[in-house]
Amino acid sequence: AYVSEARRMGVHIDPPHVNRSEIAWKGNGRSMRVGFLAIKALSTKCRERIIRRRQEKKFYSLPDFLDQVRPDETEARALINCGALDAFCSNGNRATLMWELAQWLKERSKRMQERTLFDSDEKSPPPPALPTPDDRERLRREYATLGFLCDCHPMTLFKKALKGVRTVKAIHLRQFVNRRICFAGWLITGKKVQTKHGDTKEFLTYEDEGGIVEATFFPAVYKRFCHMVDRNRPYLLYGKVEEDWGAVTLTVDRVEPL
Repeated sequence: AYVSEARRMGVHIDPPHVNRSEIAWKGNGRSMRVGFLAIKALSTKCRERIIRRRQEKKFYSLPDFLDQVRPDETEARALINCGALDAFCSNGNRATLMWELAQWLKERSKRMQERTLFDSDEKSPPPPALPTPDDRERLRREYATLGFLCDCHPMTLFKKALKGVRTVKAIHLRQFVNRRICFAGWLITGKKVQTKHGDTKEFLTYEDEGGIVEATFFPAVYKRFCHMVDRNRPYLLYGKVEEDWGAVTLTVDRVEPL
């Protein structure tokens, strides 16, 4: 949600980078660099080793980075998937980096037997011609690693699923007051409250590429759909747009997971 709001305010989100990112996020003018803390699978020790090693010398290739930092396979894959190692991929294909990682893991035991891990100038064979993953798959992996996308909103992953569905964008919601609409959005937060009769209703916040929508689930709708509502995924919301004291909300009567 913070990333999306920053982007709407005109702040550019720079992806993580092993030679530029700090452990925390770092701002520079109208841009913010994603910090290593945002990479889910990265351990504290690995983050600290990256910072410590690059203070001595910038990493110049993927094998050089792997030799110096020694991440485990899960950490290395996470760094590749989130784009932190894109600088070492001349063809822009992260599959090439995965191939180089596989080669490094295969040869690591042999290198350790023959010489120290930090003195390896033996060259691996060049990678074969690998198919380029489509953008959707690349973004899926990036989202799984970071929990957000650096250059676009995760709703862009669902363009095909929305084809043929007539939806209203968040920024146009005010134009549909007192009308029933369908909204496609990403669930980001919410809270439950008790009515004076002891029933549960819920206020949920959703967002799409352009803005946020406050949605109200009254008790009957809450009972019917609460079992399927989960955080960090998209939904189709059907309901009536209402305005109260200048605030525009969506009173939901039906929910479909997207």
